[in-house]
Amino acid sequence: MASGWIAEQFVEDLAHAGNGEAYAVGSRSLEKAKAFADKYYIPQAYGSYEELLADANVDAVYVATPHPLHKDNVMLALRAGKAVLCEKPFTVNSAELEELIAYARERKLFLMEAMWTRFLPAIRQVREWLAAGRIGEVRLVKADFGFRADWNPAGRLFNPELGGGALLDAGIYPVSFAAMVLGANPQRIQSTAHLGETGVDEHFSVLLTYEDGKIASLNGAVRLAIGNDAYIHGTHGKIYIPGFLNAKTATLYADGEEAETFIDDRETKGYAFEAEEVGRVLSAGLTESAEIPLDESLAIMRLLDKIREPWGLRYPFEKQA
Repeated sequence: MASGWIAEQFVEDLAHAGNGEAYAVGSRSLEKAKAFADKYYIPQAYGSYEELLADANVDAVYVATPHPLHKDNVMLALRAGKAVLCEKPFTVNSAELEELIAYARERKLFLMEAMWTRFLPAIRQVREWLAAGRIGEVRLVKADFGFRADWNPAGRLFNPELGGGALLDAGIYPVSFAAMVLGANPQRIQSTAHLGETGVDEHFSVLLTYEDGKIASLNGAVRLAIGNDAYIHGTHGKIYIPGFLNAKTATLYADGEEAETFIDDRETKGYAFEAEEVGRVLSAGLTESAEIPLDESLAIMRLLDKIREPWGLRYPFEKQA
């Protein structure tokens, strides 16, 4: 659903998935849909989302529209009885996601957030190291994701009408990473942000404090190239993941020495792994992924709400509480 940049990335990788294939694309115009279908050898092209969803041969829909449209687009697909993989951030706020989850569970339909990082081999290895206690008790998580985008006040990164800002576009990665390691329900949230001239956050910092003194230090930006690395520090070592959101390597340090390095020599971008997860879960007759269940996605969305609350950042289209 949609034919923009992220849809292109996903479909290119979908060719490497072992349990599914791109069958149809729906766009806002038939011309765009046909151009996309021709480029990626997709059999069916539709000039509306409704036509796409009316095709009985479509098993699952990847929603690749801008995040302010996710709630309505996902609901449209769910009402058509389709399984849905939705690009992150799942929605703009937790109230929207609560509505989607309630409907999906009522209809017993599959729904999953497309947090592709969770399914990368390097991140799976990191989770195995943590589960085995290789670095002792985790005490500190540090994760950053930021880039310097060209200034365009009307573009999606800076336009409040399009849900612009660093937190939802870039911050979802470090926040979700921290949630993977420490959980999505910290005891204390401290955050600060620089709101630019369009009123959205151009960079932010967050400090999450958990029980027993565990801490997550997170940063995100759309006007600063702050780096994209993650560190997990434990009582007996640390794990370093360079470029963690599309991680290809991870290094384990134990007692000050490099103990092990995992290298993923894939030639693909890495989106195929989340697509294969959708196939596995559907084949098993389930409606949620154990890797990123809906309750966790909702907890992360609530956390994002709380992070930006003290900034006074509300998007024009958000309903007043």
